[in-house]
Amino acid sequence: MMALEGIKIIDLTRLAPGPYCTMILADLGADVIKVEEPGPPTGRRAEQAGQAPEMPRTLERDSPYNALNRNKRSIGLNLKHPDARKVFYNLAKAADVVVEEFRPGVTKRLGIDYDTLSKVNPRIIYCAITGYGQDGPYRNLVGHDINYISTAGALGAIGGKKGKPVVPLNLLADFAGGGMQGTIGVLVALMARERTGKGQCVDIAMTDGVVSLLTSALSNYFRTGEVPKRGATYLGGGVPQYNVYKCKDGNYLSLGSLEPWFFANLCRAMGREDFIPYAWDESKRQKIFGELTKAFKTKTRDEWVEILRGTDTCVAPVYSFDEVTRDPHLIYRKMIIEVDHPREGKIRQTGISVRLSDTPGKVRRLAPQTCEHTDQVLKELGYPLKEIRRLRKEGAIN
Repeated sequence: MMALEGIKIIDLTRLAPGPYCTMILADLGADVIKVEEPGPPTGRRAEQAGQAPEMPRTLERDSPYNALNRNKRSIGLNLKHPDARKVFYNLAKAADVVVEEFRPGVTKRLGIDYDTLSKVNPRIIYCAITGYGQDGPYRNLVGHDINYISTAGALGAIGGKKGKPVVPLNLLADFAGGGMQGTIGVLVALMARERTGKGQCVDIAMTDGVVSLLTSALSNYFRTGEVPKRGATYLGGGVPQYNVYKCKDGNYLSLGSLEPWFFANLCRAMGREDFIPYAWDESKRQKIFGELTKAFKTKTRDEWVEILRGTDTCVAPVYSFDEVTRDPHLIYRKMIIEVDHPREGKIRQTGISVRLSDTPGKVRRLAPQTCEHTDQVLKELGYPLKEIRRLRKEGAIN
């Protein structure tokens, strides 16, 4: 048995936050049905029409390497077609959750918004993931991760003292502020439904999620009234014992020796016991920075990591992606896994981070081909083959 076995989810999402949210739920056992728009994906259609600038290629949605779509089924519905909307309503009647990430107002125009679906199925949980939320002055603004973390204050806090803010991939708003918060919202709403018998709307704004991630930092600002300077805080690169250093081979390691005993272990290992009393002495900070910088350049990264880990010091190698996939601990923890594919053979993917002792998650299938399961899902809803053929002929389904 899997934790979310029996939970049916309709997935209307395309970009990172929504697919990550539904991937987590699917990994834990939910039956996730991706509703795909018939024809090429939106970006490919614009590109074919000569309307889109050249952009770096990303994984196709149906690539077996695309872990965000694993454990899901795919159907093709043209939601602008009235017959396709009827199919969608029948899906919603049998579903527990809908997850979407359209701009506010789009689903209402399509007739698949929460108010409409809650009349079809009062127990439905409707999770909408957007940049700024369903209401407020910014609700209709366009944006991406970099804009949301800017508004939330995270981007302005990340980077060195002298340089510009550093963009942390799209980890904060898309995956943490959107995808993870969406997962939490869905699971909590499912728990609430057990008591109330009713579904509800879950409004997830990625900007809100990033502000929540900054709870500790903002709490300190509320207490002191001091705006932290980029690259000057304890956790932002402002102290030598919580920092990144370049080693003899050009690779980097990270130190996290904030506590006095860990700092003392670091100093002893580096042969600088004289620094131990000055862990938080600002007047000695630059000297310690300089001495550690010089010392780390005398050995390779892996040599230093082996030395420091043997002295109970908070240290880790700064890995590139290829090194991540070879790390023995991550392999042991099954965070780097291999899944069999009938054509591609062994496919490597990230593992499942939520580890349950009695009802563990599982990668049951790799990403489906676009619209692969349309007939299967419609048959489960009771549609006869003749009607499926008619719907396909009229362009309602694919």
